Amino acid sequence: MTGFEINHKLLLDSHRLGRFHLCHLLLHNNAALPWFILVPETDVEDLLDLSEELRIVAMNEASNVSRFIKRELNYPKINFAAIGNVVPQLHLHVVGRRPDDPCWPAPVWGNLTETIDYSATRIDEITFSLAQRYGLDAER
Repeated sequence: MTGFEINHKLLLDSHRLGRFHLCHLLLHNNAALPWFILVPETDVEDLLDLSEELRIVAMNEASNVSRFIKRELNYPKINFAAIGNVVPQLHLHVVGRRPDDPCWPAPVWGNLTETIDYSATRIDEITFSLAQRYGLDAER
């Protein structure tokens, strides 16, 4: 797809890590929780409107991010959403959760009041690990 751009609102709230086959991968700015956002390179606005082939690819890429959060970051629970009410561009949230996180058991939206910044080193570590283990084409 030519001319594809990630919505500016998504970019304001995140670090751009790279790209899988279909999805661009962002890391939410707030390091209080591992919160990743996958943005499929498509004009389709709703996950369930993707062709079966692209939906499978998007879900597999989200599943890889989920495995990374569970295995590498030690978060046992994953919250997954494709809401798109504020930003209409299709994007998938994959968020690591555990009982000691800042807003457990409430949803992260509207309840995550703690703010922690990522260091550049930590962003590089996460990006490198995703590239080595899950095939992320890093943009750093």
